[in-house]
Amino acid sequence: MAEMQKKKTTMMTEGVIWKQLIAFAVPLLLGNLLQQLYNTVDSIVVGQFIGSDALAAVSSSNSLINMVIGMFLGIATGAGVIISQYYGARNEKKMQDAVHTAIALCFIGGVILIVVGIAFSPMILRMMGTPEDVMANSVVYFRIFFAGSLFNLTYNMAAGILRAVGDSKNPLYFLAASSITNIILDILFVVVGGMGVEGVAYATVIAQALSMVLCLRTLSKTDDIYKLDLKKLSLRPAMVKMILVTGLPTGLQHSIISLSNVIVQANINAYGAMAMAGFGSYLKIDGFAQLPMQSFCLAATTFTGQNIGAGKPERVKKGIWQNITICMIYVGIVSVTMYTYAPQLIGIFSTEPEVIRFGALSMRLIIPFYAILPIHQVLMGTMRGAGKTMESMIITVGNMCVLRMIYINLLVPFFPSYEAVMMGYPITWIGTFILDVLYIWKGNWLPKPEEIEKY
Repeated sequence: MAEMQKKKTTMMTEGVIWKQLIAFAVPLLLGNLLQQLYNTVDSIVVGQFIGSDALAAVSSSNSLINMVIGMFLGIATGAGVIISQYYGARNEKKMQDAVHTAIALCFIGGVILIVVGIAFSPMILRMMGTPEDVMANSVVYFRIFFAGSLFNLTYNMAAGILRAVGDSKNPLYFLAASSITNIILDILFVVVGGMGVEGVAYATVIAQALSMVLCLRTLSKTDDIYKLDLKKLSLRPAMVKMILVTGLPTGLQHSIISLSNVIVQANINAYGAMAMAGFGSYLKIDGFAQLPMQSFCLAATTFTGQNIGAGKPERVKKGIWQNITICMIYVGIVSVTMYTYAPQLIGIFSTEPEVIRFGALSMRLIIPFYAILPIHQVLMGTMRGAGKTMESMIITVGNMCVLRMIYINLLVPFFPSYEAVMMGYPITWIGTFILDVLYIWKGNWLPKPEEIEKY
């Protein structure tokens, strides 16, 4: 078992950098694709077998769900940064403290989300302007999803620990099992059983529970220094502080940006259910398109963390350039494909002409700016791996939230249109890109030699 586990984990402190980045990111990408696949299957099943109103309800719930769980996912990211640095330094005691504290925090967070999601979902959905004709389905989907939020958070934390030590293969296998389960249950609950939105939500929760169990089992079975023993779960105060200091900025970043997306969603809701469904369908495709960049962002975080822990800052700098080059090649190919076949891609989710029109319009307005995203993702991942989560948060939130809200609330009213709302995304991407580059170029983001020794 120990030998098998060593083969699945990767020390990224030696060897050819671009090969290591690809070897780590590809299983991660495939896993993320599977996760996005079963989310997309949910939308296809809803749109084709329940109707456009139900598709609008599920689509509009996504930005709200992302806002609520974003804080806890940020904490998972903070734990992963710390664990990757301890793994690079081979510090067993601190690694054990970090792993058990991280999982304990996750269990507490899951219980909080269950209470919040079930109790306050109607109020929150009304605050974001959800139309009455989709309110009932939105509340049902939201409540069932958050009833199973403990599974979601625990899986993400456990998978983050595995990725921090260089194991991106096991999370892939677990997501494959989860995705297949979700698709089968979608068909059984909705197509065969006629359960409607409830069936889609239950299928998602059950699939997440399966992936959580598989991840925890793997952490418990390993003989490496990150082994999990559920009997040892506790909140070590010093480690809680370190995880929160590192993770809360990323969590705030996720939540605040998701909040800005909720406000954007509220503006889209004003154009009716067809616009909501069209934009939601575009977001599903956009999710697939951005997965490789997000995978290489996570690769940058693990790569940077391990090499800083090992005292190799120059290797980190080389990794930035090679990572960006890989991502830019990908973006060039996918952008041309999506722009050319926009209506056909939206048509996968709905045959309604208005849904297709709104979805294709969204896609063709935003795609010309996709070239900005690889640079942002790689630089953001590098900052996080270096422990500069606060700086990453300030840059990203300042543009993708503050600037976006200024644009939506102060500028869009002068030329109100669906197109104007959509342009809020690329405008704020540009601002983020500029500050990312300036910080990596001029900022003191790499730790000094004496700071590296603490790992």
